Amino acid sequence: MLTGPPPTDPAGILQGLRRRKEEAWRGPDPGATERQHAKGKLTARERLELLLDEGSFTEVEPLRRHRAQGFGLEDRRPYTDGVVTGWGTVDGRTVFVYAHDFRIFGGALGEAHAAKIHKVMDLARSAGAPLVSLNDGAGARIQEGVTALAGYGGIFQRNTRSSGVIPQISVMLGPCAGGAAYSPALTDFVFMVRDTSQMFVTGPDVVQAVTGEEVTQDGLGGADVHAEVSGVAHFTHDDEETCLADVRYLLSLLPSNNRETSPRVACDDPVDRTCEALLDLVPADGNRAYDVRRVIEEVVDDGEYMEVHAAWAPNLVCALARLDGQVVGVVANQPAFRAGALDIHASEKGARFVQFCDSFSVPLVTLVDVPGFLPGVEQEHGGIIRHGAKLLYAYCNATVPRVSLVLRKAYGGAYIVMDSRSIGADIALAWPTNEIAVMGAEGAANVVFRREIAAARDPEAVRQQKIKEYQNELVHPYYAAERGLVDDVIDPRETRSVLCRAIAVLSAKHAELPHRKHGNPPQ
Repeated sequence: MLTGPPPTDPAGILQGLRRRKEEAWRGPDPGATERQHAKGKLTARERLELLLDEGSFTEVEPLRRHRAQGFGLEDRRPYTDGVVTGWGTVDGRTVFVYAHDFRIFGGALGEAHAAKIHKVMDLARSAGAPLVSLNDGAGARIQEGVTALAGYGGIFQRNTRSSGVIPQISVMLGPCAGGAAYSPALTDFVFMVRDTSQMFVTGPDVVQAVTGEEVTQDGLGGADVHAEVSGVAHFTHDDEETCLADVRYLLSLLPSNNRETSPRVACDDPVDRTCEALLDLVPADGNRAYDVRRVIEEVVDDGEYMEVHAAWAPNLVCALARLDGQVVGVVANQPAFRAGALDIHASEKGARFVQFCDSFSVPLVTLVDVPGFLPGVEQEHGGIIRHGAKLLYAYCNATVPRVSLVLRKAYGGAYIVMDSRSIGADIALAWPTNEIAVMGAEGAANVVFRREIAAARDPEAVRQQKIKEYQNELVHPYYAAERGLVDDVIDPRETRSVLCRAIAVLSAKHAELPHRKHGNPPQ
């Protein structure tokens, strides 16, 4: 740390500035960088170099220092106060960032540290640019007491004010405990790196003391736990390099703010490309499983898409992709898991994704193959009505272009919820293999013709007859089309071209919701 009176000659003044900037860049302890690398982790500035375009980073308040007293803090006043803040570009577009520097106070948040984050968050919202946080900190700085907690309050408030205004991305690259975990939870997307990042409100020691349960940090709040069990993490990676590369890719799919649209790119994949493979990918037999992700690959530009929450609630697929160069959000039932039925977690996952797309003017394409809501005591007691209503509310509230396509079956309330025509889909389509009905023909026949079947000499023969009768009358592919509940029944091979044209014609859609402070969605 530089001491003594500042120089007065121009050369000395500039040298003093340079030395201070070098100290801020280097950090107060050379050994701290080695210890960070020994853990398999990069430093804050190394991470920023990977995230941002080369040479684009502009730092804000690099010479900021805390002013706390007591517990030895007055003798430890390093530059940056443990967080690097500023802005740069990703593919030439402005992005604001802050990165905890674990080498300084373990990245713990104090008053000055929080003030720097508040500053860059305010700048991001004012400039209308995404905010990316690189989290690697030990929580609140205990030595600063309640002022550190107040710093978190300021972050949470700004997260909330920026929600739906600018994209917010949290990248977990180290520990995140206590109140610090709530900021990532308030953002749009959370990335985690296996083995090095953890998130929990109370750590393993507290859990053991209170409940007697023994658990490791990874077992309590590691990347895979939050990706597969809790649903907190949207993306997981094995190392920081691939993680930050995917953050860059996600940013390329998002608009800078809610007043803009996602960047459109030139597309070499022909709009009218015939999708012959779709004829074999989706079995006509409604009881046979298939992977809907292969359908998505066949339809979108160059087969490229970015799946969100891939490991959580896999019975629903949510992804960002492009159709003729325009970014769209894809929501699709996944018959390969739980037959594609909607359950509590899938409903929450879909609702959150639909809300995000609507916030940032990303058109929605919904691929429907749903047998209904998952039955069971656990689902009912867990509030499937309340959680299913979240997805319904999100779709009904969405004003972006909405195109739905029934691939195969669409039964009961789940059909309505999956962006049916009746809740506001702009264009509703179906393949000729579709079955849109209150329930499957077998179940319907058992209910409608129960007495007739029971009284028959050969109940099974009558039951089969009634199943065919119900199919021919109400479940055939053109019943919904005849009544205007789908706009067209299309050749599966033309799916890509039809979807591209539909999204293109809806690009100028303008819809307004009733004037209100805000709605009251189910929780």
